[in-house]
Amino acid sequence: MARINLLPWREQLREERKQRFLVTIVGVLIVAGGIVFLADQYLNATITQQNARNDFIRNEISALDSRIKEISELKTRRQQLVERMKIIQDLQGNRPIAARIFDQLVRTLPDGVHFTDVKMVGKSISIEGAAESNNLVSSLMRNQDASDWLAAPNLTEVKAISADKLDQANTFKLTVQQTLPKDQDEQGAQK
Repeated sequence: MARINLLPWREQLREERKQRFLVTIVGVLIVAGGIVFLADQYLNATITQQNARNDFIRNEISALDSRIKEISELKTRRQQLVERMKIIQDLQGNRPIAARIFDQLVRTLPDGVHFTDVKMVGKSISIEGAAESNNLVSSLMRNQDASDWLAAPNLTEVKAISADKLDQANTFKLTVQQTLPKDQDEQGAQK
């Protein structure tokens, strides 16, 4: 006799395949979900780490900017101090020159001439005064021209003033240039 199996084995086989397929699909979905979750966690961690690096770099940049600002302020202060020191050195070096100029003005002054106003702007000295005669003004200019500390006297104005007929005086204005004697120039060049 022939063996006939009347049980619904095909349906059971189909059901088993269907369950395996569903289990496989659920397993694949779980694995895919896990992979997506892990990839999301990895990317979030990488983004967080990069943001931390960016914040660190920003903080370092701001610290360096403040240091650069301090350095520029220090350079400015240094430049100001160097300028002050140069001015002080110039004043220290020129201190005896002013005394020499006044000494030369007195030494070149002939009798009968007196100064009423002396102004010095840079190296130019403007002198106003009175003299008993024009010859004394000429003598003053010759004396100044012969001086080592004064050069190029230039008479700009002479006026004859007579208050009364007995007392006659001439007022004058002249400019003269301050110079250094040749030995002083050579010492300055050697420094």
